[in-house]
Amino acid sequence: MSIAELHRKIEERSAKLAVIGLGYVGLPVAALFAQKGFSVSGVDVKAERVDLINRGISPIEGKEPGLAELIGGVVQSGKLRATLDYADLKDCDVVLIDVETPVNHAHIPEYEALRAALKSLSAVLKNGALVVIESTIMPGTMHNVVLPILEENTGRKCGQGFFLGNCPERVMPGKLLQNLAAMSRVVGGDSPETAAAMRSLYSNIVQSDLDTADWITAELVKTVENTYRDVQIAFANETAMICEALGADVWRVRELVRKSPGREMLLPGAGVGGHCIPKDPWLLASSVKGLDVRVRLIPAARDINSFMPNHMLDLLKTRLSSLKGRKILVLGYAYLEDSDDTRDAPSSYFIKALEAEGAQAMVHDPFVKEYAGDLYEKASGCDAAVLMTAHSEYRQVDFKRLKAALKNCLLVDGRNFWDKTAVMESGFDLVRLGDFSRQG
Repeated sequence: MSIAELHRKIEERSAKLAVIGLGYVGLPVAALFAQKGFSVSGVDVKAERVDLINRGISPIEGKEPGLAELIGGVVQSGKLRATLDYADLKDCDVVLIDVETPVNHAHIPEYEALRAALKSLSAVLKNGALVVIESTIMPGTMHNVVLPILEENTGRKCGQGFFLGNCPERVMPGKLLQNLAAMSRVVGGDSPETAAAMRSLYSNIVQSDLDTADWITAELVKTVENTYRDVQIAFANETAMICEALGADVWRVRELVRKSPGREMLLPGAGVGGHCIPKDPWLLASSVKGLDVRVRLIPAARDINSFMPNHMLDLLKTRLSSLKGRKILVLGYAYLEDSDDTRDAPSSYFIKALEAEGAQAMVHDPFVKEYAGDLYEKASGCDAAVLMTAHSEYRQVDFKRLKAALKNCLLVDGRNFWDKTAVMESGFDLVRLGDFSRQG
């Protein structure tokens, strides 16, 4: 099958699609294409997840507007089916790959899941099929990793026996469907013709710009985008710590700075988590390892943001000098508000820091099953409460009940979440990240 024939099948929506990896990205992508009339097969390594999907149940919890209903509808219509078996993909014309691409403790990319998916796919890949990597990858990965694996294991040449593209995802938990529709995408192909076919494919679900490019440009756009955010957050966090040292309020400073045109300042906070921002800067930095490029800003920003959970411990110690034997209520475990996503959650590092000081963490999170339950029962006898995640449920906290449950009326707010005056008028000692202006 030529790329022109494949392009025609895409435009007719007769092309059969597959999605490998049915997590936060792959599942909503598969469901949206199914909604548009494509026949979609999804592969995942988790049997429980496959079973839930085939029963029309979304395995993704947290607030995801419209996702559960969408999955239920496309499964019932027969347009989406999940499987554990790659053999079910043998007739697929387009295969999207959405597997995790983490970095190790040395900040080096680890592609075990990607390599495994590519090798398994190679055994059944239809001649003339299009393979698209949606996972975020280190610039150069398409040429140095993906291409060799597919060519070696299929015995075919790219551009002849198969076609290859890179279209990095741009989604955030809590806004999966919204982001997939509204966010622009870069479609990088092995040729302009492949990129054009990809553009036609994604126009079915993306309502924003679809810019065509080559592989390296698409890879760079995604990693640069998230690295930019990481650097900007690091600036906000360092400014917060400067304000604390000088007895100022970073939130008031930020408000006034942003009044100057073009002086946007992101939000400081208790830490940066998730599968993207803590990882993608290292993917970008790793792409020039061994080349004559001194990468200095990226590691510095990562160091600042990785330190923030420890800084939350320091803030707690401004009121409780010794944490040994203390019991601390941790509000929020997921890395993002109103989500069940715990990947690289700042709370996990904060809890480790607490335990290293001899303290016990009582964790509450309404979206993470392991930590759900009655907030006030968990607060009983705790020496302080530390807000790590800005779940909307915590807006409804009854401060009178919380005060009665806690041993000490101490709150540490790592997200500027609660109204400062209201909390203090409720009788709490409030320690707020970036604000020592009225805290002694």
